[in-house]
Formats: sequence, structure tokens, C-alpha cells
Amino acid sequence: MGLNDTVSAERIHIGFFGMRNAGKSSLVNAVTAQQLSLVSSVKGTTTDPVKKAMELLPLGPVVIVDTPGLDDEGELGQLRVQKAQQSLSYTDIAVLVVDATAGMSPPDRELEQMFIDRKIPYVVAYNKADLLSEEKENTQTEIFVSAVTGQGVEELKERLGAFGKKLRKTRALVSDLLSEGDVVVLVTPIDESAPKGRLILPQQMTLRDILDSHAVAVTCQDTELVRTLHSLSAKPRMVITDSQAFGRVSKDVPEDIPLTSFSILMARYKGELSDLVRGAAVLKNLQDSDRVLIAEGCTHHRQCNDIGTVKIPGWIEAYCGAKPEFSFTSGGEFPEDLSPYKVIVHCGGCMLTDAQMKYRTEKAALAGVPMVNYGIAIAAMHGILSRSLELFPDIQKML
Repeated sequence: MGLNDTVSAERIHIGFFGMRNAGKSSLVNAVTAQQLSLVSSVKGTTTDPVKKAMELLPLGPVVIVDTPGLDDEGELGQLRVQKAQQSLSYTDIAVLVVDATAGMSPPDRELEQMFIDRKIPYVVAYNKADLLSEEKENTQTEIFVSAVTGQGVEELKERLGAFGKKLRKTRALVSDLLSEGDVVVLVTPIDESAPKGRLILPQQMTLRDILDSHAVAVTCQDTELVRTLHSLSAKPRMVITDSQAFGRVSKDVPEDIPLTSFSILMARYKGELSDLVRGAAVLKNLQDSDRVLIAEGCTHHRQCNDIGTVKIPGWIEAYCGAKPEFSFTSGGEFPEDLSPYKVIVHCGGCMLTDAQMKYRTEKAALAGVPMVNYGIAIAAMHGILSRSLELFPDIQKML
């Protein structure tokens, strides 16, 4: 992936929901001006959420999600409905497509209430408006459209664009902490778990943010860190490390140079840093048989020394002096019932949307289960959490 590409997690996700044969797929195709979804007069043609990353003016980079009908029937139909409802966990903007000739159904109203409860901005698109005997007036939350004639489609896109402007990130990963000309050292170990031929996403995003702020990025492996620091004529503004190398790097970076991790920066970027820091306190007091969920937002081939399934469990056992029970999830998997777990240790979430991470953190909070991410957990277990947060004094005060 090039540095100029926008990954799915950084794109606004627009979900199209509604009853079977309300014309969701036809409206998706009209909005995107592409044959993105299969269209048929047969109810239930869309059987699983269909995702497409694209550029959509006036929003820019988005992911369009066409979901199965909410009134699907039978056992398989119920699974499709569950898939549609699960799509809410990563939906930033929702479009509720209603057959204008039939009006809102009870399932439509239930779904609208879900949007409201989850604080998802939404618009109700009454499709097939061309079949109505009289023209209807649009309202602030309702718009009458026709996927066949194109009526209202441009206005719908403008509505989505207005939502998108409010959702666009104004926060930065690290550039708000930098001045022009500052030097930042990035520590990126290249070991058996590193992807071949590229940097992982948080490293890419941090590098680009540094360059955009007209600061200078110096990148090295942890084995070259001491030599790199000695080669600099001026003290760097900060050192940012991969979490796995936190222990080694903290010993090599002088105390007067701020140190943090890509994972901690990602937690701040996605808005969960304070909640995740609170979760770190649980790790020290884990007991035998306490259940720990280790959750990753992406799927990858497990290495023999994998961080999620090998390193972190080992560090936790050494830190608490007990033998907790570990469970593992990856990708879109996340348990519906979190109550059995004492703590959740989550990855940085770089491959998850803001909506997905917010859903997971809120779900954990409702279940009363603390959550911490890899970088914060590793810093805590190496006794350097306070140091790793000195760039963020308001958060550091919580310790």
C-alpha cells in the first residue's frame, strides 16, 4: 500500500439499510454511479453486506456498504439480518431506504431507533418516489428519491457530504506536538512478524503526519537506535517506538527525551486513550483462572513468536505472577457477551474504523470490563507507562 492510499479504516463508512426490495441496491448504484450491487426484482438478492471502497463526491474517500434486507425469512434469513445489524458497528453514516409506496414499517422504525441510540447520523431515503401520485416535501431527516429516474439522488449525496464534513478528523496523530524542523526518531523493528516490503499502518500514518508538519523523521531499527541518537547533532523532539520494543528502547533513550509508541498515538487519535490507560491497572492484579480476552482488529498469519498469542500472554503472566486464561479474537470477531472477562487487551485498532473502536470500548464499558491496548499494556508491564505518557500530561495525571 502506498502512503497516498486511504485505507478502509480511515474512510467514512456509509451503510444502506432497509427492508427487502425497498430498492437499497438500486439506490446504492444510483448514488455511486456504478453497478456496485446486484439488482433483481426477487426479494433478498443481497445476501451479505457488500462493501466497496471508492471516491464519492463531495465526501472523498468512503466505503459504501449495501446490507441484506431486515425482513429476510427463515434461519438463513435471520443470519443475514444479524449481518446487517452487525454492520452498524462500523457505520459512520446510515441511509435508511424505505419503499415510498409502502411507508415506514415496524422494522424500519426499530432500525431508525438503533441509529438514534448509537448516535449514528442518518437520513431516511424514500425510494420509488416516482411512483407516488403526488410530490412529497423533503424534511431535515427525510428525502424522497428515485433510483430509476435519479430524482433526489444528488440532494442525497449533498446530505451525506454535509454529514461527512462533521465527521472528518481534525485531530492529528503527532503533528500537533511538533514544530517545523523538529526531529522525530521512529523505531521500527524488522523481525519475523514485520510485513514484507512495507511498514505497518500506524508507522505509515505517523511518518506522513510528521512530514505534513514539516518536521524531520529519522527511522531506524531498535538495534541501531543508540548509533542513530549519537549521530544526531541536536536532541530529537521525541522517540516513537513499536510497542514490542518498548523495554529495550526505554533503556537506550535518555530520560530527557520524550518516549511514546505508535500504539499510544493511535489510541489518542481514535479518542480512547484515557479509558485504555485506566484499564492498565487491572493487569497487575490478575489471578489464576481470570479470563483475559486478547482482541486484534486485523487478521494475519500467526508467527511462532506472535505478539498477541505468545508475547503478551507471557508478559502478563510474568507481570501478575499468575496463570490467567486467555481467549483470542481477530478481524471482525468480537464477543457479544463480555461479562466472563476480567480485562480486554486490544491491539492498536489501526484497521478498525472509529465507529468500530467506539462500539467495542462502549460495549466493554457497559459490561463493566476494563480495556487496555497493546502499547499501554506493554508500557505498564515494563514500568514505563508514566514516561510514555509525558507528552500528554492530562492523561499522565490519571496514574
